[in-house]
Amino acid sequence: MQGQGHEPGKPSARPADHITQIGKTFRPQKLQTPLDKLPRKVAGKRSRTRTERKRGRYISSRPMKGKASDVAFDATIRQAAPFQLRRARKDVAFAIESHDLRQKVRVRRAANLILFVVDASWSMAAAERMIATKGAIMSLLVDAYQKRDRVGLVVFQKEDARVILPPTSSVDLAEKALKDIPVGGKTPLSAGLLLAHQVLVRERVRDREVMPLMIIVTDGAGNVSMTDIPPQEEAIRVAGLIKKSDLRTVVINTEHEAFDRGLAQELADNLGGTCYTLKQLRAEELYARVREEMRGIGKA
Repeated sequence: MQGQGHEPGKPSARPADHITQIGKTFRPQKLQTPLDKLPRKVAGKRSRTRTERKRGRYISSRPMKGKASDVAFDATIRQAAPFQLRRARKDVAFAIESHDLRQKVRVRRAANLILFVVDASWSMAAAERMIATKGAIMSLLVDAYQKRDRVGLVVFQKEDARVILPPTSSVDLAEKALKDIPVGGKTPLSAGLLLAHQVLVRERVRDREVMPLMIIVTDGAGNVSMTDIPPQEEAIRVAGLIKKSDLRTVVINTEHEAFDRGLAQELADNLGGTCYTLKQLRAEELYARVREEMRGIGKA
């Protein structure tokens, strides 16, 4: 991969693996997430989402479907009231028919799951950029922890990908995991994407109300395949799989502007997500772009 300060056409000298420090963290603002419009069947924690459970804040009503449950009595009475003269009977004071019944629409706080997928190979151009990325991750983790969301971390490097941090709300565990990430080696991009997909699908099966977001920090260039398919083509195929799974994604392009071949944007397009290219990769800027993306989804 071409990196910062490398001249095209000349082989780059990859340094040996080494550990980078975590960049300076900062106090983040509130992390906004969208109101999910789809009904959910189990309890959530943070972002408001509709639920079909009988717990949660009652916000409106809808016509009853199927077996009567969680009746919105106020809305049902309002629906039946205009017809009482027509339905006047001696045996009842107020006549309600089946088509008058209204069911409560409730909202609960749904848990967010933010999964970082980080390129830990030397294709990220410089160790300083990895340091900044770690700082941004820790700052986001602080916000997620305060709201009892969960955060996970997948890194890909050399020949494969690893779950460094299983989804958790523990800042302490995450900080320890980030300190031990080596930088260097090849770029198994498709392996990282596939492992991240597996993690999020598994978590969504466990909790159908979870609201997952995959944040991929990479220059979009892969040079290791899991199969006999060329690395870049294989990564695009895995991206298509993620898109079909209806998972929200954001790509943070870490390639230096002078050497950017558009691979990160191509990856984002195939994921169905957004790509941010940051001229100066700083923790604050990275955090702001992620928040901007999440607010944009909420307006869709």
